[in-house]
Amino acid sequence: MVALTLRITGRELPGSVCGEWTDVHIGTQRGREPDQLVRADAAEAVFEIPLSTVTAADGGVDFRGPHVQGRRGARFVYLTWGELPPGGEFAVFRRAKLFLADLPEAAIASGGTAETAVALTDSQGLPLCAALRPPLISWSTS
Repeated sequence: MVALTLRITGRELPGSVCGEWTDVHIGTQRGREPDQLVRADAAEAVFEIPLSTVTAADGGVDFRGPHVQGRRGARFVYLTWGELPPGGEFAVFRRAKLFLADLPEAAIASGGTAETAVALTDSQGLPLCAALRPPLISWSTS
């Protein structure tokens, strides 16, 4: 088993009021719960997600960790958008998937940190959602 950290730096956040939403925040998703929430008017949002890799029965690599979603062979982590009014509960309205199969082989084999920086606002000025795959994002190792 190899320990690995994902460091996701979100830039160009859409703001705490965008579209029909107010009190907008972004975070990671740990199981079914939001985690590491950052207000969407911050200069940037940095998330660190711990992972471990394991060798699957077929000899391939599989991923484990509290933030890992999806079935074997198609694992991913979520960035979750939602409203978080003062004193209220987080209400999800969009999510973005970052697929673990896109991680650099060097990071998977040796551990360490896989990093990416991504603009989090779409072309309409709304929170970025859907599958974030290359070329929208690129991963590096450190």
